Amino acid sequence: MTHSVTIEPIGEQIDVEEDQTILQAALRQGVWLPFACGHGTCGTCKVQVVDGDVDVGDASPFALMDVERDEGKVLACCATVESDVTIEADIDVDPDFEGYPVEDYTATVTEITDLSPTIKGLHLKLDRPMTFQAGQYINLELPGVDGPRAFSLANPPSQADEVELHVRLVPGGAATTYIHEQLQPGDELNLSGPYGQFFVRDSQPGDLIFIAGGSGLSSPQSMILDLLERNDGRQITLFQGARNVPELYNRDLFETLARDHDNFTYIPALNDADNDPDWKGFKGFVHEAAKEHYESRFAGNKAYLCGPPPMIDAAITALMQGRLFERDIFMEKFLTAADGAEDAQRSALFKKI
Repeated sequence: MTHSVTIEPIGEQIDVEEDQTILQAALRQGVWLPFACGHGTCGTCKVQVVDGDVDVGDASPFALMDVERDEGKVLACCATVESDVTIEADIDVDPDFEGYPVEDYTATVTEITDLSPTIKGLHLKLDRPMTFQAGQYINLELPGVDGPRAFSLANPPSQADEVELHVRLVPGGAATTYIHEQLQPGDELNLSGPYGQFFVRDSQPGDLIFIAGGSGLSSPQSMILDLLERNDGRQITLFQGARNVPELYNRDLFETLARDHDNFTYIPALNDADNDPDWKGFKGFVHEAAKEHYESRFAGNKAYLCGPPPMIDAAITALMQGRLFERDIFMEKFLTAADGAEDAQRSALFKKI
């Protein structure tokens, strides 16, 4: 049986099947609801039921307390509906969000490359093209791994039938270990997408600063390739952080782009290169490279940050000290078990500050 769910304050209506959660139905019909973990433990997708009957499902008592249940609140990632329903959600309507519906795909592994000693490049041929915005991500299912894992798309939207992922080996991580040690070309995998609210806001003025660390280069790579393909006229500056030269992957790609495009600048930074006499670039953390390049004056720009939590936190501090504000900064923070966030392996946390 199918029921209708009206989502306020945006007034969107979606159809929810008997075995679907509210969140699943919304994403598959191109309606974005805020969420993070996707399985009832973080509370990001909490909504208010205004009218109708809803089963709260397997929501954690810590993410959805008894008093909130009594008030009619539910977690959209767990809740199923038993009648036509109206809910209120905390949604920021973003004029730049295209709202492409989430769909399921079957993919064949075409290539696995060593990008760095700890990062693999994974190429997947899809059974049909995927429409997405540069910066979004997919959920990938892997044999023997409990639940899907989120990986950002590194390819531009113009490359719609074969996706590229950058996968860092996480110590103790079941999914990344499988990809690094067992996955082979020719293997078939299931995935769904696109997900996420990390994309360039074309309607907002200002030149663009990208700060990336580790495999967090994937989303900025997709965004930058897309911007340059579309002949975007804004100045684009990429700061890529790594420990040392072997970890500084795809350097040749971005140096070539910088030579070919007057509006693109590439600045790599190594934080463990003091004893490397051959390294002539910036020595230090990537946010320090940005501060030096802009002389700590960031006003008038828009910043997009992607990488591990310590890098994100340091970059935010530097940018805000340099006169950027919350409305100017967008981020994709990678949380894994290694960062002390066990549940985040299942779904990366993508949000604006």
